[in-house]
Amino acid sequence: MRLLFIGDIVGSLGRGTLQRLLPELKRKYQPTFTVVNGENAAGGRGINLKIARKFFEWGVQGITLGNHTWDNKEIFDFIDEEKKMVRPANFPKGTPGLGYTFLKSNNKELAVINLQGRTFLPSIDCPFRKADEILQIIGNRTKYILVDFHGEATSEKLAMGWYLDGRVSAVVGTHTHVQTSDARILPKGTAYITDVGMVGSYDGILGMEKEAVIKKFITQLPVRFDVVEKGSSQLNAVVIQLSPETGQATQIEKIHIVEEVPSL
Repeated sequence: MRLLFIGDIVGSLGRGTLQRLLPELKRKYQPTFTVVNGENAAGGRGINLKIARKFFEWGVQGITLGNHTWDNKEIFDFIDEEKKMVRPANFPKGTPGLGYTFLKSNNKELAVINLQGRTFLPSIDCPFRKADEILQIIGNRTKYILVDFHGEATSEKLAMGWYLDGRVSAVVGTHTHVQTSDARILPKGTAYITDVGMVGSYDGILGMEKEAVIKKFITQLPVRFDVVEKGSSQLNAVVIQLSPETGQATQIEKIHIVEEVPSL
């Protein structure tokens, strides 16, 4: 069983890049499941129903979110009905939407769990205890379990990888938008990467216009960050091979594609 996970999709440039490159990725890797992080898909913050439906039309089967889940207010109109989209499960009790879900493809079932870190992010419920709770609920329903851990600190992401090693198929990090070089299979069979990376601007800063970000660092004054909507783009993802016998990972491969736009 093969899983394609694509990192945070940022703005219209990221969406266009996904639409162009996904068909070839699916032809090359023949994934059983394709999951994307969509929390920055609508103008760099949040997601809306139109975008979610486009992702599914293009061949995405599941969408994970993160700390920008609620930034687009339209989310409240459809998050409870969209069973193939998950927000961090450790948001407070009573929060709309699902924290985990099950996807089906080719007679296989994948559990997708979304968790959010607490280091340098809002102090919500404990993601480690929430993971334990969900895994107890899932039980033996499926051996294929993907965790998108949306976090800021590399240490917290690594801790989650080691904590869940052997208990889930993969722990993939999102949120920081820069693909890390530490993709590996942990000793008990869990695929791990600290951050998958992003889909969107190659020449911006985390998908945003670089001039504004630089100005913020220099002046420490309030600055409006605008998402880059044109120019060179990148797509970052991982392909993970899972054992049909155990659900453990046997291989993880990073994908990094850059579409250059020539300078005039």
